[in-house]
Amino acid sequence: MNKSLSLSLLLALGCAAAGPAFADLTVVSHGGANKAAQVKAFYEPYTQQHGTKIVAGEFNGEMAKVKVMVDTGSVSWDVVEMEMPELARACDEGLLEEIGELPAIAQAGGSLLDGAVQPCGVGFFVWSTVLAYNADKLQTAPSGWADFWDVKKFPGKRGLRKGAMYTLEFALMADGVAPRDVYKVLATQEGQDRAFRKLDEIKPNIQWWEAGAQPPQYLASGDVVMSSVYNGRIAAVQNESNLRIVWNGGIYDMDAFAIPKGAKNRDEGLKFISFVLQTAQQKAYAEQIAYGPVNTQAVDLVDPQRRKNMPTDAANLEHQVAMNASFWADHGEQLEQRFNAWAAK
Repeated sequence: MNKSLSLSLLLALGCAAAGPAFADLTVVSHGGANKAAQVKAFYEPYTQQHGTKIVAGEFNGEMAKVKVMVDTGSVSWDVVEMEMPELARACDEGLLEEIGELPAIAQAGGSLLDGAVQPCGVGFFVWSTVLAYNADKLQTAPSGWADFWDVKKFPGKRGLRKGAMYTLEFALMADGVAPRDVYKVLATQEGQDRAFRKLDEIKPNIQWWEAGAQPPQYLASGDVVMSSVYNGRIAAVQNESNLRIVWNGGIYDMDAFAIPKGAKNRDEGLKFISFVLQTAQQKAYAEQIAYGPVNTQAVDLVDPQRRKNMPTDAANLEHQVAMNASFWADHGEQLEQRFNAWAAK
């Protein structure tokens, strides 16, 4: 893949490849504050500029839905938001269109962060899964995952995403593994056993969540004293609550846009993805929600006060871990099965 193409050339290629506009383009996101930000920054401007109506769908990342569509040849989604590990697995399984040369973004000019361009999709924002707490309910602020596991110092329920991903990394950090070593340890059988033993310690205190909207609700109501959470969900409610983020030990990742194999509007989908990566759209998105732009030209255009709530702010990024998508593509199925069996006990 030629990564020396400028963003302007990408956009020109995207427009040339797109051909005539379709009446509708179905774009499926993960909903919530993220979807609302996409509507303002991407969907509405795209419709205004290109005349294509965006039909906004949402799902919780269930790859089974994409697989059924592709296997039955009844693909009704054109562009789908995916986390990077899901993107890698779905690409390996042949469920996605290969993007090819189109979004080969330069590392100069209008450039994307390293790792954004993938064979079957392209990252369009940076987000983090972090520790959050309600400062109205806790007199002492937790400083990281070791405090999350300390039920004596911080009695009460804890919220964790119901899945192996993120949960196992947090368990190892709580057990003293340095952030930079998390995936090296988790790649071993001993490390995996260690993570599950650590989870055993707080299993009775865990309140699981499956949708991104749940942790802020649990924290606001006092159902949990701390929770893992997507940083944008906290930023979205910070003006009307006292929910706070601990960036230490957070895991940052990108969400990508991909096109299901056999999508009817593939070319229009590529044109839409190219549009999303423009500096103006990236800046507009970051102004709607506290996720970081992947277009590095857009980062410095965001208000400095707002950047403090973004995972890509230098001070916030320093103590976080980069999500290892290839690790989860290789180990995810086995670890998720083990996690589900453990959680069901």
